[in-house]
Amino acid sequence: MRFFIVVFFILSILFSCKSDHLPIIDTSNIDVDFSIKRYEIDFYKATKENLQNLKKQYPYFFPKAFTDSLVLKKINSKDEQNLLKETQKKFTNILDLETQFTSLFKHVKYFNPKFNSPTIITLISNIDYNSRVIFADSLLLVSLDVYLGQDHPFYADYPKYIKENNTKENIIVDAAKAIVSKQIRFASNRSFISKMIYEGKKMYLLDMYLPRIPNKLKIGYSEEKLQWAIANEENIWKYFIERKFLFSTDTKLNNRFLDNAPFSKFYLEDDAQSPGRIGVWLGWQIVKSFMQNNDVSLQKLLTIDSEFLFEKSKYKPKKNVSKT
Repeated sequence: MRFFIVVFFILSILFSCKSDHLPIIDTSNIDVDFSIKRYEIDFYKATKENLQNLKKQYPYFFPKAFTDSLVLKKINSKDEQNLLKETQKKFTNILDLETQFTSLFKHVKYFNPKFNSPTIITLISNIDYNSRVIFADSLLLVSLDVYLGQDHPFYADYPKYIKENNTKENIIVDAAKAIVSKQIRFASNRSFISKMIYEGKKMYLLDMYLPRIPNKLKIGYSEEKLQWAIANEENIWKYFIERKFLFSTDTKLNNRFLDNAPFSKFYLEDDAQSPGRIGVWLGWQIVKSFMQNNDVSLQKLLTIDSEFLFEKSKYKPKKNVSKT
């Protein structure tokens, strides 16, 4: 009996790494056209003599307050040159990233025919992990120095839950998230359930745009944290119901269950075992339940009122996974 329990647990981990057996869409006939510009290389290799050419090539990076002397000082900074050196070790070749972006843009265009692929600009942001990827219509800015690997010495003082996502594999996820954030308007309803479902819609779009990416990468959890969420889904739901959180407008719930954090704040003894943003994860499950039980297009999903969606989702949390 013990053998079968162990086998079941291992299989559950393997399948949870997948993307819930999402349908693979044929995007082979969808054309996307984009380029990748290596601004970090062009910038830090620039000299006083060719600086004006750099400005013409990347005018959006050079506001009037950014004088030539400041530019040259930044270029010649030993710390920044070292950051460039370390970044180039990891990203000398970015053909794999180009392949991933091609797939992402094709999936986005499949669901949004008017979507125009942005020009991708790679750069160095002095490890600004709050601005990993910025999407501005025709441009997608990617800070490569945030993705050197969670064990890189540059991240030694960073919290574990931050540096766990400082990997090359997270670039395409963060890029998709940046695009998704431009496609969903935040609802005026301020109830906790509405906020959960708003986040759940964003996660569901990631499912559609990144069908081959593991769930743990999309939500930004370690495998252990993801397994905790799966095993405790029923307990989390009961906790929210019993404390009447669903229709509460208490903004403190954002910090406890929606904002990025090392763990969620149930104010219980084993909080540290939980992942942060558990409300986002639960909202994701609710939206998936809604889409499984209703014949609705992806575009229609984005316009549906959150509380109506919750009512029609027929959501039922999975039963607790016994560990005994």
